[in-house]
Amino acid sequence: MIFSELALRNMKETIRDPLSLGLTIALPLGLFLILQTLGRIEDMFKATYLAPGIVLFGFVMIVFSAGFLLARDRERGVLTRLLTAPLRPIDFIIAYTLPFIPVGLMQIATIYGIGAWLGLEIAGSLWLVLLVLIASCLGYIGIGLVLGALFASKHVGFAYMLVLFPTIFSGTWAPVNLMGDGFNRGVHWLPFAHALDAVRAIMITGATFSEIASSFFWVIGYSIAFLAFGVFAFRRRMVS
Repeated sequence: MIFSELALRNMKETIRDPLSLGLTIALPLGLFLILQTLGRIEDMFKATYLAPGIVLFGFVMIVFSAGFLLARDRERGVLTRLLTAPLRPIDFIIAYTLPFIPVGLMQIATIYGIGAWLGLEIAGSLWLVLLVLIASCLGYIGIGLVLGALFASKHVGFAYMLVLFPTIFSGTWAPVNLMGDGFNRGVHWLPFAHALDAVRAIMITGATFSEIASSFFWVIGYSIAFLAFGVFAFRRRMVS
């Protein structure tokens, strides 16, 4: 089985689980619709401020899906059989990454599409918003593949909580500066708060790339690191 066939097979496996795929899209959307009704009370619940955080919350669900798929294939011996194919560890990781990029794009399109109907506004470049969110999505996929390489499928659901809580407390639907300077500095050692800072600056103040470059490089740097560690963890797991 060559690289493209493996990627296509993983895409089919993702589509064949409509319940998981549906929840990955519907749960963030439902939360978005509920929370934005509070926008009349607090600005942080208005669609423009809320949408980026809800998208990142949706990406957390991709962590579970990607991790579970890889862990399940590893346990079923699918990957062991594929080791005879002329594929490198990075090829396997890319083949498990590609199917989840369209899922992330669907999440973005759904939240921002409904958000536009609810009054969401983007003062800056929509393409710049997409650039930051896609870079973030790659990082979440990378985390999922790391979990899939390290944990059994039955444990992935617990392990992904290690991503859920940092994402939520990085300002998903409440400004982190409300929690104190120390907490604010702490969460900015992770990429999630930087992604939210960058997207909100673009949407609310019309920030340009040069103005959000520092946050973007935090995001893309972490995403590359997560994917690279996924390759390393996969190689070590398959060798053992």
